Amino acid sequence: MNYQQTIEFLFNALPMFSRVGAAAFRKDLDNTIRLCEALGNPQNKFKSIHIAGTNGKGSTSHMLAAILQSAGYKTGLYTSPHLKDFRERIKVDGKLCSEDFIVDFTQRIQPLIEELNPSFFEITVAMAFEYFARQKVDIAVIEVGLGGRLDSTNIITPELSVITNIGYDHMNMLGDSLDKIAFEKAGIIKKDIPVVIGEWLPETKPVFASAAEERKAPIIFAQENKWVTEWTFAHHHLFVTVADKRTDDRPVYELDLPGVYQTKNVVTVLEVVHQLRLSGWKLDEPVVKDALKQVKRLTGLHGRWELVQENPSVILDVCHNEDGIRQLAQQVELSKYNDLHIVLGMVKDKDISKVLPLLPKNAVYYFTKAQIPRALDETELERQAAEAGLKGKNYPDVNTALQSAKQHAGKEDMIIVCGSVFLVGEVVV
Repeated sequence: MNYQQTIEFLFNALPMFSRVGAAAFRKDLDNTIRLCEALGNPQNKFKSIHIAGTNGKGSTSHMLAAILQSAGYKTGLYTSPHLKDFRERIKVDGKLCSEDFIVDFTQRIQPLIEELNPSFFEITVAMAFEYFARQKVDIAVIEVGLGGRLDSTNIITPELSVITNIGYDHMNMLGDSLDKIAFEKAGIIKKDIPVVIGEWLPETKPVFASAAEERKAPIIFAQENKWVTEWTFAHHHLFVTVADKRTDDRPVYELDLPGVYQTKNVVTVLEVVHQLRLSGWKLDEPVVKDALKQVKRLTGLHGRWELVQENPSVILDVCHNEDGIRQLAQQVELSKYNDLHIVLGMVKDKDISKVLPLLPKNAVYYFTKAQIPRALDETELERQAAEAGLKGKNYPDVNTALQSAKQHAGKEDMIIVCGSVFLVGEVVV
């Protein structure tokens, strides 16, 4: 098989969550363990940081990777899903995994694939671990796919575990309450390994504390050590002043990820940096500041309040659940524009009844769908949105919808594409 044939095999022959949803989620680690054992347990050949959370784990992972590679460490980064290119999932120092490696890896484990019938995600996790081991990375930042306790990435023993926050998402698999979801995310907490909690709620803090105590893991609540005192926008960058109870300093950090929700993620990142320094990692402050200015360039992160066109402004954001949409609505309130246009597509296995009422009522909507089986039909989305007071028309694909929005928008208007990672990934700009 060549590269394109290999990718088509991985996408079509193996159960893939983005296509089929919960049916692709394996409720044990058996396949991942078997795959990695056959590969000589590559996950034990490099150091790692493990990151879980409902929202923010992608931004947090990329910020940390940018800092580590800027400090001179050869840094692996595993994230999911991808937007355009499968290889976005597996990077070293911001460079995509090679096509040849993917072809070779898939051919080598073909007998195991036939024996185990693993999911797409189980294969990609093993692939990433093998690539990082072969590349001899100093450290890899590993983002959880879904949940934590039963996620395929949860066979690593990291230097540090991170849980960004807890919100309502994937309830059909993780539980219908915040404490149940927190329990699943807390599954990444390992014996004697420190864990940094980004945000906590009254329902989730006891869950994290209990799991950490049971596993004798030092637990650090980032918000109790660091907090943002003020922030401003300028030139599509975010400037954040951060206080630390351990010092009198209040440094200002410039972020090229301009969403106001990054004020929460950067507190988590900076606390992780502090904990890594305590463990001997050399992460000088000027390096940290410089890395945060250019996360997108260093790591290739996209789709986080990303401005891709001006006059009118076209913004891409991968927010797709209740907390994410709430943060998007807050960002809209802080933005300057004449009229607002929102291109919206969602997946059908999420409870969108709580999400739609959070969206701005004053926008013109262009309802559409990603070209995947999980996508909610655009006419059904339009119907449910109308019940929530959102008005617009439906379109068969995101680029047709976006083109219509551009035709109707004035130069001082703002267009946002949101609601699904897969929808944003299909945008052609």
